[in-house]
Amino acid sequence: MTRTDMFENANTRAQAYRDSVRDRRVYPDAESLERLAAFDEFLPEDGRPVDETLRLLDEIGSPATVASNGPNYFGYVVGGTLPQIAAAQRLFDAWDQCASTYDNSPVAHRIERVAAGWILDILDLPRGADVSFGTTTISCGFACLATARRVLLDRLGWDVDRQGMTGAPRLRLVVSELAHVTILKNLRLLGFGLDSIVKAPVDRFGRIDPAQLPRLDERTILCLQAGEVNTGEFDPFAEIIPAASAAGAWVHVDGSFGLWARSSPNLRYLTEGVDGADSWTVDGHKWLNTPYDGAAGICRHRDALALTMNSATVYAPGDSNSQMNLNLEFSRRARGLAFWVALRGLGRAGVAEMIERHCRQARMLAEALSSFGADLLNRVVLNQVLFRLDTDAATDTFRTEAIATGRIWFGPSNWRGERACRLSVSNWQSDDESIEAAIGLLTELLPHFRKQSDAPEPDRQSVTL
Repeated sequence: MTRTDMFENANTRAQAYRDSVRDRRVYPDAESLERLAAFDEFLPEDGRPVDETLRLLDEIGSPATVASNGPNYFGYVVGGTLPQIAAAQRLFDAWDQCASTYDNSPVAHRIERVAAGWILDILDLPRGADVSFGTTTISCGFACLATARRVLLDRLGWDVDRQGMTGAPRLRLVVSELAHVTILKNLRLLGFGLDSIVKAPVDRFGRIDPAQLPRLDERTILCLQAGEVNTGEFDPFAEIIPAASAAGAWVHVDGSFGLWARSSPNLRYLTEGVDGADSWTVDGHKWLNTPYDGAAGICRHRDALALTMNSATVYAPGDSNSQMNLNLEFSRRARGLAFWVALRGLGRAGVAEMIERHCRQARMLAEALSSFGADLLNRVVLNQVLFRLDTDAATDTFRTEAIATGRIWFGPSNWRGERACRLSVSNWQSDDESIEAAIGLLTELLPHFRKQSDAPEPDRQSVTL
């Protein structure tokens, strides 16, 4: 097989898969999963032909994929990959650039700098901030929180680079009691024991309650949320951030998906005051619908970020704008390119339209579920729909039977000690037709489950849209 034939073969199979994603099973059936045993081979003594490998991947692998790139997948606030990015990615892959410095790839460096500016623009964050492009909000958050640690300790006269953490002045970590596990993971990896983290109480919607906010001072790193993972709610930034800044605390905002609400004129109010923070993280692969393995960390203190993450060497010095000096990776692919393609292809209006459409569709789902007897657990201020049935068992079984149809997938959750289901609307292909199909499936199943439940209704506060 020639090189041209090899790429044509792969492109044909890939395009066929993309064309089928709306109609294929969202989660593979048992037979497809059993056939994965075909991959359990011994390491071959001699290399196998590429056409055989592509056939194995497509004929055995494709049926066992989760169709998360389609409109019937409502799990984990995961979008799909915009087609313009998938097309551009073919060229990016051919370039095969190591995007660590300008010298390694002038084109990647320039495009990522442009993408960084566009992110600050569309999210209306301080234009003097800098943007690091990393794998996920975990890695980008690590860079931001490591910078926070460095800055606060430096103000206290401690050089963490030279002196390390042993004997360092003790810092205080204040997070929401519903902080995402990635925040806790980063704090743990940065040397802050979980026992030293102070949990801030939240209200019934999952927002930090300003009236119960723990004490803040110049030794405090405060982590807030733009889009709580279950309810989609936003901490009251306008009340909390000015007080935190006045106390000398560092404020970091975990905005993996919710920060994109700031791009919408009609949803921007949810993020009022968020621009007063010191650092932010946002994913591309969630609501912007870029491929996986792409996120952005944004830091107001750009020089401190560059010093914290510096990895310059004699043979690859770079500068303060080099991505290898802004995040964890040294040898890296240019993850900012997907942001650039998405923002260039959608434009400001296209991003806002997609965000607003998904929020409207989430309300459609919520209203239908509620009208058929499901207990709605959130206000649906964004793109998250959280609901349950009368009992934990009914809730779990309902989800199991819904996804067993192959026509939908959504995730499990827990809320206030009870089992729940979570629908996330975030795929660029989600149109009203696909939402109506999801509603039809869910509401067809719901009456059966309500009839089967003999348990009394729990005593919980009702939530209305």
